Formats: sequence, structure tokens, C-alpha cells
Amino acid sequence: MVGYDPEAKCVSTVEAAAAGSASGFVTRVLISPLDVIKIRFQLQIERLSFKTPGAKYHGILQAARRIFQEEGMLAFWKGHVPAQLLSVGYGAVQFMAFESLTKLVHNVTSYNARNSFVHFICGGLSACTATVAVQPVDTLRTRFAAQGEPKIYQSLHHAVVTMYQTEGPRAFYRGLTPTIIAVFPYAGFQFSFYNILQQFSERMIPDEGKEGGNVKNLVCGSCAGIISKTLTYPFDLIKKRLQVGGFEHARAAFGQVRIYRGLLDCIRQIMREEGPGGFFKGLSPSLLKAAVSTGLIFFTYELFCSLLCALKNADSPKRKGG
Repeated sequence: MVGYDPEAKCVSTVEAAAAGSASGFVTRVLISPLDVIKIRFQLQIERLSFKTPGAKYHGILQAARRIFQEEGMLAFWKGHVPAQLLSVGYGAVQFMAFESLTKLVHNVTSYNARNSFVHFICGGLSACTATVAVQPVDTLRTRFAAQGEPKIYQSLHHAVVTMYQTEGPRAFYRGLTPTIIAVFPYAGFQFSFYNILQQFSERMIPDEGKEGGNVKNLVCGSCAGIISKTLTYPFDLIKKRLQVGGFEHARAAFGQVRIYRGLLDCIRQIMREEGPGGFFKGLSPSLLKAAVSTGLIFFTYELFCSLLCALKNADSPKRKGG
């Protein structure tokens, strides 16, 4: 049901936006702890190893314990309000754009709207559209998740006012270039591999085993998330490093800090000081998060679309009868 299907014609673009918002909301609540740990790993200059002097975090469980001991349970949902705004807005724009683009491909080109390559292109474009729309919220979320104690920003309103007054409006779009570069292939691979895996499962699973469609959607989404994240992870790390530029004083409690003058300077410094492995810091929690979040996003999106279709079909006989 992901993408325009001329034979189904069940979900409108507005309903796709609603289902995308709902799936983003549910997924964000569940994966926020992994996201916080991933961001902490990405922003740590020191090597993620207990053998490295001064390294605050060196493993998922160790980081979870330390964050809990130092900052409490609520620390795993730091920045949750802007994160929810991000997820709900991103999900709505992305799935609405994806449904519209695949429908456009079907109507004005000779390509099959269910083709995996079409899903790659449309998935990438829809994600870029959603990214531009929610980038300021993403920057706020990263700032909240990255700050230690004492807090620099006391509330969402305080963060917006402080950033605007001290850094200017461009602060909200820091890291946009690597984000766009990364998000197109990442989302493209997500939609494309999800489509490929769905088609593969359709061929491999016998008809009597196809009742568990929801589980299949979850598994296909999780596998698509792992593949996509591995292929595009370095850009996500660079984006996070650039987003906390001008925020160095709040990062002092977590170890060394660096000032980057742009995308290329960030790449050069990471390569020089941290080596190639520096581009994959936080990959483990990120893969875990990608598997859970992508699986849940496609699972809940398909579920909400099915519910909307069921409600529409249930209403149709009543309207005809009336």
C-alpha cells in the first residue's frame, strides 16, 4: 500500500499525510532513547572505547546506564517535543509527497508506479521535501538531545529565541547540505528496498502463509532500514557535528569539542583526528534504531492506511443506503 497503486485507489494524499503523521508519532515515542544515545556517540570526539582516556561513552549499555545515573530516565526523551514535531511533520510531508509523486509518474510517464527504481527516486524527492520543511525542528531536537547539565535551553521557546538572537536565522538550517545529500539516497533506499523485499516475500511466501501481512511489513521495513542506514551513515554523522556548531560551551561536559567551518572542513578534521572509523561512530545504536524505526514506520503506516480504508468501505454502504 506504500506508493500509488492504480488498482487499489483506496488512500488519498490527505489520508496518506494523516497516516504518515500517526506512524511518525508512534515511532518517535518508542525509539527516542536509541536516538539520544546515537546522537551522544556521534558528537563524541574521543574513540568509542573503554581503553580511550577521557571517553565518556564506549558502548550502548554503558551509555544508557551513565545517562540514567547522571541525568535520570527523562534524559532519554530530551528534546521529545521538537522531536515529535519533527516526526509528525516529516511523516505527513514525506508520505503525502511520495503518494503524489508515484501517482504523477503513473499518470504522465510510461514507468510502472510500483517499480523499485521509481520508488527510489520518488522516495528520495519526498524525503528532501520533508527535510526542508522540518530542518529547523531537527536542529532544535539535536540541540536538546546534545546538551548536558546544567541545561543551556530551558524550553522550546527559550531555545528558539536564544538561537535566533545569538546565532541568527541561519542557525536553524545548519547541516542542511549534508542532510539533503544524505537523505535522498537514504530515503530512496528505504522505499526501494522495502518495495523489493515486499515483492520478494510475495513470491516466496505461499498463499496460506500470507495472513501475517503486518509482521511481513515490520520485517521488510526493518531490513530496508538497516541496509539504507549502513550505506548513508557518514552523512548523518557530519550533519550532527555541524548542527551543534556555536553550541560548543554546552558540549564541554561530554569531552573534547571541535569547531568546523563547513562541510569539507568537518570531513577533513574527522579524517585527520579520528580516521575513517570516525565517520561510523554510533553506528551500532543507529542500526538498531534504523531497524526499529523504519520497521515501525512502514508497519504503522500500512496499518493506519488499512484502518482508513476499512472505515471508508464501512461508510460506503451506509451512504448508498441513505
